[in-house]
Amino acid sequence: MPVSSPTVLLVDDDADLLHLLSLRLRAAGYRVVSAASAEEALTRLATERPGVVLSDVQLPGMDGLRLFDEIHGRDPTLPVILLTAHGTIPDAVEATAKGVFGYLTKPFDAALLLAKVQSALDLSTPPPEPDRLGEDWRAEILSRSQRMAELLNEAQLVARSDASVLIRGESGTGKELLARALHRASVRAAHPFIALNCSAIPEALLESELFGHEKGAFTGAVQAHQGLFRAAQGGTLFLDEIGDMPLNLQTKLLRVLEERKVRPVGSNVHHAVDVRVLSATHQNLEASIAADQFREDLYYRLNVVELVLPALRERREDIPLLAKHFLTRLGKKYGKHLNGFSSEALTALSAAPWPGNIRQLHNVIEQVCALSTTPIIPLSLVHRALRLPTVEILSLTEARERFEREYLIGLLKLTEGQVADAARLAQRNRTEFYRLLQKYGLTPDSFRPVS
Repeated sequence: MPVSSPTVLLVDDDADLLHLLSLRLRAAGYRVVSAASAEEALTRLATERPGVVLSDVQLPGMDGLRLFDEIHGRDPTLPVILLTAHGTIPDAVEATAKGVFGYLTKPFDAALLLAKVQSALDLSTPPPEPDRLGEDWRAEILSRSQRMAELLNEAQLVARSDASVLIRGESGTGKELLARALHRASVRAAHPFIALNCSAIPEALLESELFGHEKGAFTGAVQAHQGLFRAAQGGTLFLDEIGDMPLNLQTKLLRVLEERKVRPVGSNVHHAVDVRVLSATHQNLEASIAADQFREDLYYRLNVVELVLPALRERREDIPLLAKHFLTRLGKKYGKHLNGFSSEALTALSAAPWPGNIRQLHNVIEQVCALSTTPIIPLSLVHRALRLPTVEILSLTEARERFEREYLIGLLKLTEGQVADAARLAQRNRTEFYRLLQKYGLTPDSFRPVS
């Protein structure tokens, strides 16, 4: 079965029924991942993102209803269908009210089962776009993380709508990349995508940058400027660091979102705009609202759907993938043939805390590319770029020998090469001491003062 086939996670402790259902689903063209318990199903979900979960209610240990609660808490967009015996129908009905996609009573009709599964998949899996390759929209986002897979699935679902999206995440997690991906997956993809960092523009210029101005509207306005809202007509406007927008501009932005019209600075004319607004922040906007620093009504206008990008330390399985991608790209930039990282270097990269997230990772890889003189990036360069002390791990034998050699050198320096005195300080006889000196290639004469 090709991996691109829709995936069904099937959960049942009855081996015979599990086998029969698997056969029916595979015959219908689905890829099936099976689990004999709810606990095993949750383990599967750590590495798989199925289009639908089909689970029996009566399971050993955690039952199907609790499994649904666990799944719904992790991924509210993943449909769950429950298989129930007659006695558990009331529970299933209650679960449906809580968000279960549906239930089937045993024994069930095979055609009805397949129809229910397909209906769930139609809801959870965005249809293929005929004019674009399936993964082009997210081509800039490299990941093998299950958490990122779930986030991207949500992003593709919301991209089909025109809802405003608030993207949250720490600085450097790739919020603008996700915004661009949302735009490419939307019906607005053929129109402009324009990004603005609200914290990078002085307050006095931000209104003009967003809404435009007329010639002579203020000192320095030597010509008219249409503003980013009008420049993004038909497309997407991405407002990064929205939490840094001044309060008076928040009021004007709210009016534009409500009326779908902008009025340039110095003009009495309103211009209709058709723009989807995506925004992003690393701040706690709820705390800003409580402190009267952010408008609550604007918050709800912008936060129709919220997508949260995980920090790099929360998706460590992506670090080797991203590091190798950056190495290939930056190697070309610096004209170097770089083949990869030593295993120790890759381990150090994967274990680093990454407070600056992907932006910091890119910076580190660029440093090692610039400084590398070998095709394989060594651990020492990674430590330097991470500003970590280079720690050499020695075997016990190597550490003992290094200590013994340094200890003998210290004694010979102290006694100016007098072996009898050095042996006495070491509490060893002269024969044994000479043997140690010979082992480490130390000559007492080289420590005696030059006369």
